[in-house]
Amino acid sequence: MTLLKVNQPKRFVNGWMDELLNDFPTAFGKTFSEDFFTPQVNIKETNEAYLLELSAPGRSKEDFKINIEKNLLTISSDKKSEETKETEKQIRKEFTLQSFKRTFTLDEKIEADKIEAKYENGLLLLSLPKKEEVKLAAKEISVQ
Repeated sequence: MTLLKVNQPKRFVNGWMDELLNDFPTAFGKTFSEDFFTPQVNIKETNEAYLLELSAPGRSKEDFKINIEKNLLTISSDKKSEETKETEKQIRKEFTLQSFKRTFTLDEKIEADKIEAKYENGLLLLSLPKKEEVKLAAKEISVQ
């Protein structure tokens, strides 16, 4: 099934009101999303660790600040100001790096001292290793 956008003729009385209401969510969404940016996160589990992947393209490893306080893992990045060259004139700018802060509650099963992080290809990858007593090998029980 193909969806088509239909341009309906504007009504004289409500035409300006329809145009205002149709454009309002777009304008509101731009400022709203800029103020409340949250990077997307994938969390995976293996027998040895939890793997956290945070999507943050366009940054470097120095841009991230990762802290553990009590049982909270906090990942943040501040918005950096971009330098403009005097020889260039900006015609349109759509790329922006937003500040963000994500906090995760750590389970008692995680060894906080051994958490590792690396940044590659726009993903911040964290490995949250499990404690030894949690790493239980699969065991088969025979039926008698």
